[in-house]
Amino acid sequence: MTRVSARKALDKLPPNLKNQVTMNATLLLNASYEPLRIISWKKALTLLFAGKVEVIEEYNEQIRSITFAIKLPSIIRLLKYVRVKNHNHVKFSRANIYARDDYTCQYCGKKFPSEDLTFDHVVPVAVGGQKRWDNIVAACFRCNHKKGGRTPEEAGMKLIRRPTEPHWLPAFHVTFRLKSPPDTWRDYLYWNIELDI
Repeated sequence: MTRVSARKALDKLPPNLKNQVTMNATLLLNASYEPLRIISWKKALTLLFAGKVEVIEEYNEQIRSITFAIKLPSIIRLLKYVRVKNHNHVKFSRANIYARDDYTCQYCGKKFPSEDLTFDHVVPVAVGGQKRWDNIVAACFRCNHKKGGRTPEEAGMKLIRRPTEPHWLPAFHVTFRLKSPPDTWRDYLYWNIELDI
């Protein structure tokens, strides 16, 4: 009964109250307190009424119906741990190739900003080289041009180190469309989370 009346209360909010609380997003944590994603306060209350989460922090704003009043959740935590897909798998991307190679050309050994780097196929595509972790390296434009469509041996160049698939976790990326995250979230945002504010 409570679940039905709560859903009705969410759907029948007055327009002025809807506008007032739309900025109150909720940070969803895994059972282990790791941040998973940012969800709407409506979704947060739906999870709460379904008994799937507990409230960790609240906003001062609240919604009211005839039978109850409830503060909007700022942070909620899942009661059961959810496995994150490919959590230990590093995405194959240009940015992660540069990060793996420490923004360093793997031929001349000089460090460059990302805009001055490209990637190079160690074994060229023309002779069967594939786009994989163990065949792609960061290279500066000069070295990439010098090597051309040859292997390092054919070009008389040496790799600083053989490329391999990295086993570190990439930065967990959370995008905020708010001017600034709520203060209550700061204790749950770890050093490896990148904030776009």
